[in-house]
Amino acid sequence: MSGIPHDHYEPKTGAEKWLHTRLPVVGLLYDTIMIPTPKNLNWMWIWGIILTFCLALQIVTGIILVMHYTPHVSLAFSSVEHIMRDVNGGYMIRYLHANGASLFFVAVYLHIFRGLYYGSYKAPREITWIIGMLIYLMMMGTAFMGYVLPWGQMSFWGATVITGLFGAIPFIGEPIQTWLLGGPAVDNATLNRFFSLHYLLPFVIAALVAVHIWAFHTTGNNNPTGVEVRRGSKEEAEKDTLPFWPYFVIKDIFALAVVLLVFFAIVGFMPNYLGHPDNYIEANPLVTPAHIVPEWYFLPFYAILRAFTGDVWVVMFASWITGGIIDAKFFGVLAMFGAIAVMALAPWLDTSRVRSGRYRPMFKWWFWLLAVDFVVLMWAGAMPAEPPYSTISLIGATYWFAYFLVILPLLGVIEKPSAMPETIEEDFNNHYGKPAE
Repeated sequence: MSGIPHDHYEPKTGAEKWLHTRLPVVGLLYDTIMIPTPKNLNWMWIWGIILTFCLALQIVTGIILVMHYTPHVSLAFSSVEHIMRDVNGGYMIRYLHANGASLFFVAVYLHIFRGLYYGSYKAPREITWIIGMLIYLMMMGTAFMGYVLPWGQMSFWGATVITGLFGAIPFIGEPIQTWLLGGPAVDNATLNRFFSLHYLLPFVIAALVAVHIWAFHTTGNNNPTGVEVRRGSKEEAEKDTLPFWPYFVIKDIFALAVVLLVFFAIVGFMPNYLGHPDNYIEANPLVTPAHIVPEWYFLPFYAILRAFTGDVWVVMFASWITGGIIDAKFFGVLAMFGAIAVMALAPWLDTSRVRSGRYRPMFKWWFWLLAVDFVVLMWAGAMPAEPPYSTISLIGATYWFAYFLVILPLLGVIEKPSAMPETIEEDFNNHYGKPAE
């Protein structure tokens, strides 16, 4: 548990002492709920409870949907229609599950960008950050496989395009693709594999979430100043912190209520807004949709994948230097996964001694440009792979890599940070006033 000095659970009754000496589950729960938390956390620290809710929602609704779904190419589409039309409340369960995935990614992207702005990846929280990136990768895999299950046109052709990327890997790509598909093409074996993994991976995510929470409870929460809680004595720590219960629990529940108000409005009144109409057409291997696009939360990385075509100089250079092993398709795959990898490497790429972006004037400009770049890439990923969208995607992809590989390391050298508060207590008093003696 956290290294911040605080009161730990002390069993009082005989029954509590008996249980505590054999299974200290009450003590673990107490130390979790009463963990000292920096008192200056702002509203960007609400996404943890939103993500926890989303994970629980996806698992519960997913288990219910599995009871009525048939993972067979001849029956999958009709079983989804059966859920929508015949199962009591089936349409609501399915819409909660489908839109729950979108809320999951909205929350995780805001959670990640908050971490990037406030330096939550910096020491001693590198492991917490890496575990978070692993959770994100698991989410992407789970969401992709779930998108295939309705067996509509976008499901089938999305699976065809994405699994085809593995075939671009030199030497080993074709066997990996065949193993993933269960045969030479997207078919029944593919659907069964994806169904099994889509059901299994959320429980892997839940286990990683538990480790993620354990990790940041060990190091303590980051906060908007980036200044660590004083750990000299319990009295000093109490000046910088408040117990998680009731202060932050109530705040998180209020934030969750507001978010769910919007979420249920979307589920109730516009449940298909973020979906694709072609996915209400049963999969047909003989008819290719005019424009194949993944779900919205994959679009920034899909844009990066398509940005590096054979006429881009860096692709031509990579192809020449490797004797044609790295072609445009393989380079695009490397770029797509590399765009996630550079985020995971942020703890080592950011050379600044200052943790929070609040006190880094130059960093702020480059960071907000990155946020805009992410939205532009999302838009470009939804557009056809032709000029000017391909050019915009290439510019956006270039800036994405430049931010992590060039700008972050350089800023740590050339940037002059603003004055920082010495303690969390000082920052809190500056914002909310010093409490009366």
